[in-house]
Amino acid sequence: MNWHKPLALALVCLFGAAILPIQTRLNNDARAAHLRKTALNLDLRERIGQAGFLAALSGFRSPLAAILWIQAHTAWENTEWGRMAGIFDTVTTLQPRSILYWDMSAWHMAWNAAVAAMQNEKQPSEALRIRAQREYFRLGRDFLERGILNNPDSYQLRVQLGIVFRDKFEDHCAAADAFLKAAALPNAPSYCARFAGYEMAKCPGREREAYDHLRRLYLEGDKQRLPTLINLLQDMEKRLDIPQGERIDSPTQSDKS
Repeated sequence: MNWHKPLALALVCLFGAAILPIQTRLNNDARAAHLRKTALNLDLRERIGQAGFLAALSGFRSPLAAILWIQAHTAWENTEWGRMAGIFDTVTTLQPRSILYWDMSAWHMAWNAAVAAMQNEKQPSEALRIRAQREYFRLGRDFLERGILNNPDSYQLRVQLGIVFRDKFEDHCAAADAFLKAAALPNAPSYCARFAGYEMAKCPGREREAYDHLRRLYLEGDKQRLPTLINLLQDMEKRLDIPQGERIDSPTQSDKS
């Protein structure tokens, strides 16, 4: 009788049961520190199977997530978008503090899968192709929003959310808010504030707010005085009928972009 495998499985189960109270306490401490470590539950067990669940319970979340990520890449190569989305959901559940996993999952959904849905020759109905495309847009946005909940200090995920709102949903108001929140975080690059101003200028009812925002950036100095910002600011001065004496000086030609 081969008793080695049952014994090994029993040892893993005992070890997992022993560390479960510790894992629970660590999860609670992480949530208190705004590090939303996702709890191991039956839903995760159903997705990764008993062996995977035991591995995660035993402290092997990171290598398990890496293995699943490779499987997701294979699904991408085979254009198995639904399977890929499910794997991404499991990976981000296992490693909720990984910016890369959230970012790449969103990108694959909102860009690669969405493009494939529109180009799906097996679906003759354009309306259904558009519907599928929009669903992948929504999935991409959902990955980013959940990623932000788990990583509230990440400007990168907020920037990507702004890009999704801007390029996929054409929701310039939501895009402006996402970029503004990114710009408010430590270590956020200067382009976050500029992007917020650009999108705010396209949001109905927020034109004056956009003008004031862009003017503040302009007054910060050369690092913000890029041609796009200057041209938009001058255009808004005309649209808002800003008095001539309050308008910015005409810029000299610059090679900056």
